[in-house]
Amino acid sequence: MPSLKSVKTGAISAMILTSAMMMNDAEALTVYTAGPGSLAKSLAAGFEKQTGVKVNIFQATTGKVMARLEAEQANPQADVLISASWDTAEDLQQRGWLLPYQSPNAANVPAAFKTDAYVAQGISALGIVWNTNSHTPEPKTWQDLTGPAFKDQVTTPDPALSGASLDLLIGLQNGEGEKAWQLFDQLKANGMVISGPNAQAVTPVLQGAKAAVFGAVDYVTYNNIAQGEAVKVIFPENGTVVAPRPMMILKTSQHAADAKAFIDYVLSDEGQQQVAKAWLMPARTDIKAQRPLITEIKLLPVNQEGGSERAAVLKRFATLFGQ
Repeated sequence: MPSLKSVKTGAISAMILTSAMMMNDAEALTVYTAGPGSLAKSLAAGFEKQTGVKVNIFQATTGKVMARLEAEQANPQADVLISASWDTAEDLQQRGWLLPYQSPNAANVPAAFKTDAYVAQGISALGIVWNTNSHTPEPKTWQDLTGPAFKDQVTTPDPALSGASLDLLIGLQNGEGEKAWQLFDQLKANGMVISGPNAQAVTPVLQGAKAAVFGAVDYVTYNNIAQGEAVKVIFPENGTVVAPRPMMILKTSQHAADAKAFIDYVLSDEGQQQVAKAWLMPARTDIKAQRPLITEIKLLPVNQEGGSERAAVLKRFATLFGQ
């Protein structure tokens, strides 16, 4: 598993290469986004067709996107950032990195999923992904994965790389306090493996090498199910979190007008229908989804005090699992 240091080193190397390319394309809009890559490409194509503005995309995990932003502080490249973690946006807002903007197309986005500086592109939920052919009992709660039937049978995404996974840790901590950390202790003792970003955690479950994923992003698995894979998304009875994917404009953007137009496009009817096709919940409540909505999922309590807990939770999790 790559360390945060190695991730940053890789991001810096990639930055040097792509920054040189971007210098030759100075009029293009640059969007950094944490998956899904196919959605990013379709949104960029739709925006380019509508406006004629070229879009450069850097698509990676939330951890790699954040590492790249940090590395580019002396020479910022990104105009728009789409993260898989709401807490990431909160963190950047606290640093004063974001340009305030409220899109007129956000009128039908619930208040919980927009602020003066960022708004949800779409929403996913975290759940257990279970292989229905694994000969293990169907789990109903997070704690079920600590039982003997799941000894050495569980994987989980690395929260340092997966923004949605990090949101789940924060949600469990807020909802259950120290009981959440006792749960992580029990999962570790039962042999749970940290497996890189979300897709890397799900792959051994699709292949049958493991039985379940603790805290997988649901939209990826809905796509797997549509392709005939023998897996199921389970939202635990004791509650989970949703992961709104915040879009924001960097204050250092040299193309603020185009960046605002891009946010408008993603929140347009056409843009939100593309979000729905990617198996995410659209941010707008007036656009139809093809998967369960928030109203059908039991959610953990949300921290009403606001503020980013990203660094503290990551540090404690990394210490627990010896990363």
